[in-house]
Amino acid sequence: MSDEEDIQYVKKTKTIHYGSLEDSEKARIEAQNEESNDAQSSAPAANSPVQETSEYMELEDAMSRDKQALLEEFERRRKARSINVSTDDAEVKRNLRQLGEPICLFGEGPADRRSRLRDILSRIGEDAVIRREAEEERKLYEKDQETTWYHEGPESLRIARLWIAEYSLPRAKERLEEARRQFDLPAATKTSRTQELQKKIQAMSIYCSQIGDTRPISYCQFSPNSELLATASWSGLCKVWSIPDCELKQTLKGHTCNVGAIVFHPKATLDQEEKICNMASCAADGSVKLWDFVSEEPIADIEGHMPHRVSRIAFHPSGRFLGTCCFDNSWRLWDLHQCQEVLHQEGHVKPVYCISFQGDGSVCATGGMDAFGRVWDLRTGRCIMFMEGHLKGILGIDFSSNGHHIATASEDNACKIWDLRKRSILYTIPAHTNLISDVKFQKFTGNYLATASYDNTVKIWTSKTWQPLKTLSGHDGKIMCMDIAPNDQYIVSSSYDRTFKLWTPEVI
Repeated sequence: MSDEEDIQYVKKTKTIHYGSLEDSEKARIEAQNEESNDAQSSAPAANSPVQETSEYMELEDAMSRDKQALLEEFERRRKARSINVSTDDAEVKRNLRQLGEPICLFGEGPADRRSRLRDILSRIGEDAVIRREAEEERKLYEKDQETTWYHEGPESLRIARLWIAEYSLPRAKERLEEARRQFDLPAATKTSRTQELQKKIQAMSIYCSQIGDTRPISYCQFSPNSELLATASWSGLCKVWSIPDCELKQTLKGHTCNVGAIVFHPKATLDQEEKICNMASCAADGSVKLWDFVSEEPIADIEGHMPHRVSRIAFHPSGRFLGTCCFDNSWRLWDLHQCQEVLHQEGHVKPVYCISFQGDGSVCATGGMDAFGRVWDLRTGRCIMFMEGHLKGILGIDFSSNGHHIATASEDNACKIWDLRKRSILYTIPAHTNLISDVKFQKFTGNYLATASYDNTVKIWTSKTWQPLKTLSGHDGKIMCMDIAPNDQYIVSSSYDRTFKLWTPEVI
């Protein structure tokens, strides 16, 4: 190769090398420009705040969470140290069981178990334990309320219940047979009887008004033969009067305070001797006394109520038993043949004020100042009906002769009719403008009922439609009691004005 050719070759080589350097430099500058453009496009505006990348934010969040968890763990441990846990191992196990935790782990001793309980409490909080215990107690209480408890009674109670069952079953059969006979009567006969009864009731007026004592007369009742009337007074005296002339026949002295009630034995004046128990009375001091038709002094005292008031008493239809209502929130059943108390029945939350026995003698109904009534099966001791509906205390209660209607008189001025077959309320009579002190069904037919009130009136209602038939007005004070004669000829009312009045149709 000549010199010229060598020079040209070198120039050409240099040109190629320089061209390669220029290309690589160009590429480097273009890459820097692209990175600058990317940074400028991703960078915030000059006036905007500086933003961190997502990697930094996630790191700070994780650190914040770890810090918070660490603080919570420190706080939990501090709280655990301040929690008081029982040193009784049985109590610790009971608490663990309530929390749903195993009461013992493998190889765990009392100290470890106590530490585990403290750790659990610190995690869930003591308030959760308190709420759990309260919930458990509430469930146990509700279960107890729904559970019927039976206690073994004395032998005298078993004897009494067997006797009542044998006595009541034949009477129930007779009552049902009589109900069928009445149901089969022609409609015309039923209508004529109803019209005759209504005409008789609407003709009622005062036949006799008698001052009975120096204090208000709290109770009155006709004898089974309708020829005698017994009255009780706040003076402590009980008196027996002849009917219809209202002459004093006997004064009974023995009570020293307000007498609440006096009742006749179911067989008194019929086929029972005069020298045995024919009457019973009760007073506010808790005394209950038995009387005959001969002496002015009681023949026996029934003890066991003092110092609680006995408001009302009633004889069982057989005459063998006496029911008493006590202000210790219970009522008692006394067997006069065994001469002892056979039943002390609780169930009301306030004083029991009144009691009534069904005509068969199988059940009885009680009314309390708690505004509730209850029907009790005397053969089993169970409460077979709960009467809820009155707004205030029940002051009077009575069974109809049909055996399934019950009337209650209350301080809420209303009289309610209940059906034992349906175990529910049948009708509400807005009877008076003041509290109703007493209510009574007609004795043997139950065609009407009468209510006495503190509005100084007695009202009579039909038992078919519960509509008013007659209002008996004449007392100057509130009426405290009333009764219907078994022969259906008289109605008597006793009042705060110290008198009792005899009501009868104009033509007897």
